[in-house]
Amino acid sequence: MTIIALGINHKTASVDLREKVAFSPEQISEALQQLSGHADFNEAVIVSTCNRTEVYCSLAQQNSQTLLQWLASFHGLDEHELSKNIYCYEDSAAINHLMRVACGLDSLVLGEPQILGQIKQAYNSAKTHDAVGVTFDRLFQKTFSVAKEVRTETNIGASAVSVAFAAVNLAKHIYGKLDKTKVLLIGAGETIELVAKHLYQNEPQKITVANRTIERARGLADEVSADVIALAQLPERLHQADIVISSTASTLPIIGKGVVEQALKQRRYKPMLFIDIAVPRDIESQVGELDDAYLYSVDDLQAIVSENMAAREQAAEQAQIIISERTKEFFMWLRSLDSVDLIRHYRNDVQTTKAELVDRALSQLNTGKSAEKVILELANKLTNRLMHAPTRAIQDAAKKGEVAQLNQLKKMLGIDQE
Repeated sequence: MTIIALGINHKTASVDLREKVAFSPEQISEALQQLSGHADFNEAVIVSTCNRTEVYCSLAQQNSQTLLQWLASFHGLDEHELSKNIYCYEDSAAINHLMRVACGLDSLVLGEPQILGQIKQAYNSAKTHDAVGVTFDRLFQKTFSVAKEVRTETNIGASAVSVAFAAVNLAKHIYGKLDKTKVLLIGAGETIELVAKHLYQNEPQKITVANRTIERARGLADEVSADVIALAQLPERLHQADIVISSTASTLPIIGKGVVEQALKQRRYKPMLFIDIAVPRDIESQVGELDDAYLYSVDDLQAIVSENMAAREQAAEQAQIIISERTKEFFMWLRSLDSVDLIRHYRNDVQTTKAELVDRALSQLNTGKSAEKVILELANKLTNRLMHAPTRAIQDAAKKGEVAQLNQLKKMLGIDQE
């Protein structure tokens, strides 16, 4: 049996091709049914996200081309063109790859945890469609335990490596818990959306979204239970915020020193944290000169992100050591299955030979043949049968001068020539 991991990701293929190879939930159901009914495939799990599509299969024979042909055919793509952007791993390399993916070591953002949940979902979907057997059940359970071990034993997910995450972590570092803070988000683009999601997980007392377009802000606000105001309302509402995080596409500053001075006066100089992650800046740099206003720019956050990325890369090296060790463990278990089958076949062959010769001997005894002669003949025939295959193997290896194979045969047969 061969385990294969075949796929494309953000490193090997364009967004356009990744979209063509991606599986919708309905397509995954159909694909798993096809793979389960295919004579060449024993087990299968399909992982499909915005950054990767991977098919994990166990095949009766080592033939990854069959899987590539199936993938191209399923999506109506040219096999040759698809092969230029595909990667394929077999056996221990495939196992190692799966564990790396689950631990976030192959992700666009190093160490991100979302992919593990997506793999678990893919595994559960495959189980629902009876596409998972004993081998893949053990493989994926092992993978999930490795991902947990890596999270526990390394700092792969401990540091913020996105500006949005770093902004929220900075606020947490200054305020501790955010449950008693009021946060004002300015803008409603992708960055502020990420900030809002990270904030929401920390349960601040209140979130307000200010944006030029109210409708767009309301869509974001609904996701994080936030209030919505227009940008024009900032001067009258700014004093209500403990934390202000801004990221708009404005070419001019939205918040000036004078507005902040007025807000601080209304707050009786209770400190405010300003995090400006816009380029160009949304908040005048002079705001940072005020005693009770603490201003951090995108450059400050980028420095944090760079430092944290270096920490994650170091953690990734530690994670790979764990993954390599767990890959060896699983592959040894997998190979032990082959030895079990081999022993079973060998025992069956020997038992068949024994039964055949015993029946012959009993038949001879029933006809009155001498018991001594029958026993001698049985012993000779059984010895010859059992010696035939090893003798041929030794002779073939000797003729070809294969010393290593001769030594291996000697070891297997327990022959001591010393």
